[in-house]
Amino acid sequence: MKLFKPQTAASATLLSACLAFASGCSPSNTPATATVALPQQSAAVLAIGQELQPPVAKKVPKQLTTHGDTRTDNYYWMNQREDPEVIAYLNAENDYTKQVLAHTEELQEKLYKEIVGRIKQKDESVPFKDDGYWYYTRYEEGKEYPIYARKKGSLEAPQEVMVNANERAQGQSYYAAASMDVSPSNQLLAFGEDTVSRRKYTIRFKDLKTGKLLPDAIPNTTGTAVWGNDNKTVFYTMKDPALRSFKIFKHTLGMPTAQDQEVYHETDETFGTFVFKTKSDKYIIIGSGSTLSNEYRYLDADKPNGEFKMIQPRERGLEYSVDHFGDKFYIVTNKDGATNFKLMQTPVSKPGKANWKEVIPHREDVLLEGIEIFRDYLALQERKNGLPQIRVRKWADPKTDYYVDFGEEAYTAYIGTNPDFDSKTLRYEYSSLTTPNSTYDFNMQTKERELLKRQEVVGDFNPENYEAKRIYATAEDGTKIPVSLVYKKGIQLNGNNPTLLYAYGSYGYSTNPSFSSVRLSLLDRGFVFAIAHIRGGQEMGRQWYENGKMLKKKNTFTDFTDAAQFLIDQHYTNPDKLFAQGGSAGGLLMGAVVNMHPELFKGVLAAVPFVDVVTTMLDTSIPLTTGEFDEWGNPAEKQYYDYMLSYSPYDNVEAKAYPNMLVTTGLHDSQVQYWEPAKWVAKLRDMKTDNHTLLLHTNMVAGHGGASGRFERYKETALQYAFLLNLLEQNQ
Repeated sequence: MKLFKPQTAASATLLSACLAFASGCSPSNTPATATVALPQQSAAVLAIGQELQPPVAKKVPKQLTTHGDTRTDNYYWMNQREDPEVIAYLNAENDYTKQVLAHTEELQEKLYKEIVGRIKQKDESVPFKDDGYWYYTRYEEGKEYPIYARKKGSLEAPQEVMVNANERAQGQSYYAAASMDVSPSNQLLAFGEDTVSRRKYTIRFKDLKTGKLLPDAIPNTTGTAVWGNDNKTVFYTMKDPALRSFKIFKHTLGMPTAQDQEVYHETDETFGTFVFKTKSDKYIIIGSGSTLSNEYRYLDADKPNGEFKMIQPRERGLEYSVDHFGDKFYIVTNKDGATNFKLMQTPVSKPGKANWKEVIPHREDVLLEGIEIFRDYLALQERKNGLPQIRVRKWADPKTDYYVDFGEEAYTAYIGTNPDFDSKTLRYEYSSLTTPNSTYDFNMQTKERELLKRQEVVGDFNPENYEAKRIYATAEDGTKIPVSLVYKKGIQLNGNNPTLLYAYGSYGYSTNPSFSSVRLSLLDRGFVFAIAHIRGGQEMGRQWYENGKMLKKKNTFTDFTDAAQFLIDQHYTNPDKLFAQGGSAGGLLMGAVVNMHPELFKGVLAAVPFVDVVTTMLDTSIPLTTGEFDEWGNPAEKQYYDYMLSYSPYDNVEAKAYPNMLVTTGLHDSQVQYWEPAKWVAKLRDMKTDNHTLLLHTNMVAGHGGASGRFERYKETALQYAFLLNLLEQNQ
């Protein structure tokens, strides 16, 4: 039994935020003669009188030649995580950030207390029932990590603690537990642990009857274990040195891991592999996926020592995912030009695409994102006009299908955890920019819904005090770009409102307008918060994604700057009060837009930014590179090299004025290596012509997701918010 559902095809192809701060911020166009190697002590920040000077990274020119074009990278030397000089530079930048923002420490502490003060200290998730047990997570007062627990038979039964992450995290600077997988007998638990933040998990096993850990431990995995129905065989995914999921192994409890059998090897470096169990518990599925194609194999879970059989071999451009019901597999696919995907079925005995028959047709205006199968009902996760929808139909009478009504202008809703195959109740999650996260049970027969829990926001929060809306900016090519807004009621559209504009815009990931109690610290200080639903996401259907990737990637960037200009034109804000925020691929967005239109923004928050696009995509040893050629292009081909080079933030830094910027990263980041933002900041310092603040903060014990723990992570948020408020001279 797997307590977390696998991704469906549509989601699986997608693939988880100048006023000087000191009395004198020095210009960053430091003369070349001042470019020196860093001192060995960590505090390599120079004080000249009362004026703070930023670290100056040494230059070691490295020539990189591709297609006859030579680029010089002066900071390539930072690509050495264990080099003491690299660590010294990162520590120096941290020291500089701390000193520049020293006068905001009281504000940071106030913001941090505000944010964590809204979190209910003693909290519990809504339990869900599976195979006679109720599963849930709970938090204890003041504790950072969850306790994973269950009760047998009823919610009044005694609690069984499966994993207390607080105990497991003791002595660790970072801790993450993953994927609680319970055996079919309900007696054994497999779970993953990461103590480095590189997303390389060790799978451990626990006897839930005795409470003791078993000696079996499997390192370097994705953290997920899939049980055979014999209660002793598990399948798991191994990662290669570039962190690609590349092999599936079979482990027998009690046997040395060195004897584990390799059952599948994904040799194509542009694909990753994974394994899961169908909701019916009948089949174990091995999947392989790239940006543009998928392939699946299946095995009877009652026969874990059998051979996997092919469902449909991979074809470039053919995307599909698989679930099981009765004697059929159900396939969500883009077959035959179904850009927005359709649902098909095929006999388990003859699963190839020649036997696929249509169940839900393709629709030009509706994206099919996924399905949830019940014995009597089928629930579909769809998206139309940028908003998620849930559609329900009865197997016995398909013509009676209907949509769940949510009743708000901008919201997010998605199918939740529904492991009970026989249930007539659909669990779904809902929130909006003003409505806290809410869990509902929906009776698919009577259409009655029950609110099981709404996130409690501790304090005087009242959703009626805030207003949300959706507006549309016009892109330079005439495309209408949705923008979701939230702000405190009573503000005037006089062009003088501080505004934070957020976007992501890659991998077909749709940024839904959902609630954030953290965000209240800005809204209550007069901010407008805006989400630009730019191309590269999938909000407006699959074509929205296709028009924001590869050789159309620049649409993502121009959509964002057009949305920013629209907010200014509509008198929500002005360039002296407009801020931009993005992380990871959204950090690439930040790097691109400050090169294109730095004059639009007062300040920028760039988190774990993917900014050295060309160099990274040319290096296949770097995690994630090979699997993303169909997202960005392969720069080994000249047309993609030239196009990437035209927007790569690091390569396009110029001698000009840039906005105030706070850049954050993690030393152990497995998705965007720390050296990308570090190099970017060093190059910006050397070339920019303004006196605006430029700061780099590196979390030296964390990775892509930042600090672990439900409270600790918000210290960085408080730092970011203090950075914004200080630029506005709002130090309260």
